[in-house]
Amino acid sequence: MIVQRRAVPGLLAAALVLAAGCSSGGPPPGGQSATPGATATRSSAPARPTETAPPAKGTVKVVRTVAEGLDTPWGLAPLPDGGLLVSSRDRATITRVDEKTGRKTELGTVSGVAPEGEGGLLGIALSPDYASDHLIYAYFTSASDNRIARMLYDPKRPAGDQLGAPDTIFKGIPKGVIHNGGRIAFGPDGMLYAGTGESGARGLAQDTKSLGGKILRLTPDGAPAPGDPFPGSPVYSYGHRNVQGLAWDPKQRLFASEFGQDTWDELNAIKPGDDYGWPDAEGRSRNAKFHDPIAQWHTDQASPSGIAYAAGSIWMAGLKGERLWRIPLKGTEASAAPQAFLTGAHGRLRTVASAGGDKLWLVTSNTDGRGTPKKGDDRILELRVS
Repeated sequence: MIVQRRAVPGLLAAALVLAAGCSSGGPPPGGQSATPGATATRSSAPARPTETAPPAKGTVKVVRTVAEGLDTPWGLAPLPDGGLLVSSRDRATITRVDEKTGRKTELGTVSGVAPEGEGGLLGIALSPDYASDHLIYAYFTSASDNRIARMLYDPKRPAGDQLGAPDTIFKGIPKGVIHNGGRIAFGPDGMLYAGTGESGARGLAQDTKSLGGKILRLTPDGAPAPGDPFPGSPVYSYGHRNVQGLAWDPKQRLFASEFGQDTWDELNAIKPGDDYGWPDAEGRSRNAKFHDPIAQWHTDQASPSGIAYAAGSIWMAGLKGERLWRIPLKGTEASAAPQAFLTGAHGRLRTVASAGGDKLWLVTSNTDGRGTPKKGDDRILELRVS
């Protein structure tokens, strides 16, 4: 269901057939059991000034630990004036991290969030007009559905009371204990993109009238964006199982990561209106009906969540795989075999985001009910890559 809002007044005008646990790399938290489905057969600064061919082999250096002690971190949004906003899936809070000192300041709690299983407060993104409207967008699970809302952030107010009430701009995305999607990002076109999951009801992915198992494209006010492939619908692409990673290359081409079931996780180059196959295909099917991924992994090697573009490659965070994948690009194809870094060094990896140039922010996910937290978990790391 689409909920359209007029521009926010005042200072806002100046913001389960359950799969076999691969969606986040293990059984659902909270004691939920997963029932394997039938085996399927089938094979945020987006723009950069130039596109150059990456070297055959890349490098990753962990420069430092930016912050520790985060509880179920999920979404990350770098602020233009410095600082990182991070969402807590289970606590439904947004915290500002000083990227120089690691100091954490809680902005407040997002009302209406109902955490359960893989659901809760998930992706966050800043308004394209953040400098003037100070709006934060959030994708979250409510008692009835997944939805997108925006909130005013006022840093002049006391800590814990810096978030305005959520203004829901879009709702009706199917929810489940698993497969809630949750990544949101504003594209180079100023439109809001959202990756959704099929909530464990696999058939929703092929139903273009359903919001589940899709990539959606919306205006900042929550309406279907101009030029969407299905008239009057926000559906941008379909046939997805559970999309949690969105990123653009320098030529404004969209890429998305997707959890497989038992066999293949995927990195896809997204074309509007295309069918990415689920549940009829998992991985490369070579069926002309479906858009094949540009790279695929066995689910114990990846279970991918966030992705980012830097240094000529897509970088993909792996949950169950506990590693950071580099996928060098040539156009919309992988130019070399994917390369793994940090395998097992920091546990489960949830979110990777551009920090500008050859730098990335990387968020661990060991307190999400599936990991084995160590002292200091969870963390934000600063990386330098090539």
